[in-house]
Amino acid sequence: MSLIGHDEAWREWRKALGSARMHHAWLLVGPKGMGKALFARAAAAELVAEAGVSQPQSDRHPDILFPVHPPENKDEAAKRDNGQEYKRKRSIPVDEIRAVQQRLTTRPTLGNRRAVIIDPADDMEKSASNALLKSLEEPPVGTFFLLVSHRPGRLLPTIRSRCRILRFPALPSEEVARIVSRDAPQADSATRAAAVAAAEGSPGAALGFVDQELGGLHGIMERLVIEGDEHFALRGAMAAEIGAKPDRDRQMATLDLARAVLSASLTGGSAAKQARVIEAHAELARLSVAAPTANFDPGLLVMEIGGLLASAALPREAA
Repeated sequence: MSLIGHDEAWREWRKALGSARMHHAWLLVGPKGMGKALFARAAAAELVAEAGVSQPQSDRHPDILFPVHPPENKDEAAKRDNGQEYKRKRSIPVDEIRAVQQRLTTRPTLGNRRAVIIDPADDMEKSASNALLKSLEEPPVGTFFLLVSHRPGRLLPTIRSRCRILRFPALPSEEVARIVSRDAPQADSATRAAAVAAAEGSPGAALGFVDQELGGLHGIMERLVIEGDEHFALRGAMAAEIGAKPDRDRQMATLDLARAVLSASLTGGSAAKQARVIEAHAELARLSVAAPTANFDPGLLVMEIGGLLASAALPREAA
């Protein structure tokens, strides 16, 4: 995904870069899939560049450091060492932060500045956060930190307070649609429309949803919200569209799309309709929080989602 919709962020960054006192720590905040990590890499490349000195790509630059999610276990580490795909830990451990801090005791390699990118900072273990805090409190000369955060509330308040915030707001649906049309021309119009709806302003999320082919689901969900589902026919159609054994990514995409469909139906309805939509949306939000770790039965989850969508429809006697 190319960097689109970040003009204000670039203006703020470059204004600071050209000033006499560049802040040493930046917190890049916004929804997942907005391109914050790409921005961090491009911004870091500008930061460390020296006139007349050849600069490698940011992912191979000796003065741009990346604490990472290490292999999940020894078997996965062996796969990594053999050049194979491997599973990573969900968190960034303290050892990764300490390894970067050890590098900070030396001078930058190609110039006078060094950048540390933590993506996402939300994934740091508590001990890792505490270790990083020490560097933020007493940053080495010439070292700058760029912390990518999808959920800044998960960070220590003391970390947030030491960072200058750079915001990446959600993009308008038309802009997301343009990016999806450009970067996923193979998708049909229904799939693109569903992906844009589910992404809620995040181009990266929309492109991820394209792979889930949500077009058929989108149409069924819209009917559920309007018509209800007295005889369970639409819920059965939704289950067939999702598949008998959807993986976790498809379940999460379905939940995101359902929330987007409900949000879109909120405007223009009666007060009673809006109340039902809000109540159903809140329950879907609860399911979305639980789904990544809970072992939901796929069939029952589909019925629950369909039932919540149908609950937003006008009562039969009022129709």
